[in-house]
Amino acid sequence: MWREGAEMRPDARTVALWQARMPAAFGPAGTTRALRWAGGAAFLLWLGWSFWLFDITPLRLWNGLEGLATILRLMVPPNPGALWLEILKGMAESVAMAFLGTFLAALVAVPLGFLGARNIVTVTLLRFSVRRLFDGIRGVDQLIWALAYVRAVGLGPLAGVLAIFTSDLAVLAKLYAEAIENVEKRQGEGVTASGGGRLHALRFGVLPQVLPVMLAQALYFFESNTRSAAILGVVGAGGIGLQIAERIKVRHWDEVAFIIILMVLTVAAIDTLSGALRRRLIGRREAAIA
Repeated sequence: MWREGAEMRPDARTVALWQARMPAAFGPAGTTRALRWAGGAAFLLWLGWSFWLFDITPLRLWNGLEGLATILRLMVPPNPGALWLEILKGMAESVAMAFLGTFLAALVAVPLGFLGARNIVTVTLLRFSVRRLFDGIRGVDQLIWALAYVRAVGLGPLAGVLAIFTSDLAVLAKLYAEAIENVEKRQGEGVTASGGGRLHALRFGVLPQVLPVMLAQALYFFESNTRSAAILGVVGAGGIGLQIAERIKVRHWDEVAFIIILMVLTVAAIDTLSGALRRRLIGRREAAIA
């Protein structure tokens, strides 16, 4: 079976035996290799067709980079311009839109999350309908909701708040439902064994476990929606986006650079404050449990 020598190599019969038993360990078969090569060739053909369809050429990319470099040069130095008060007002409006839309979505998503959780709602048809409702709302982009609400309620921040609320509601409800499905069952069972009802088990056995997750996700969405509110303003939903769109049209790139820097600083401040708030609230809760 084995040849004597410094390396103790197996003979051909042993190798053939093991190859018959575990062919995958000795490399893919010829058919598998052919399929892989065919798949790779098909992918390259699809990629080339996509480049041709979208007219992606080296010359066009080079010209685009030259245009981008020109814009970046015109952005230096950043300048708030004469209407800097309107810029600050638009930024404050975007933050208010993000906060109000996220707060309402997080609030309404809590009961919807319980309705979509498998361990809470045992009626399959009801739970399936709620989950599919989440999927349907999530399938529409936030910008599309903004366009619809601008047409429904008119221009202004109300359309932006409603767009953020609608798009975040389904996402947060789905995330909350998944968090609720992963809770420890024994805490709820302990509340029930102590004489509590179904609502008591949810309130004192389930909700305290998922509350830190809900809080962290809501704070993250608030930070993300502060950036999204700038895009919503471009379509007339209020906020700093309107200020950006107006200055891009007249090519005041130095003022655009100032607005971008202001947005970055605002998002960084919100991220710092939300992180501190999350640690403070979750820390209090853990101390109270201990």
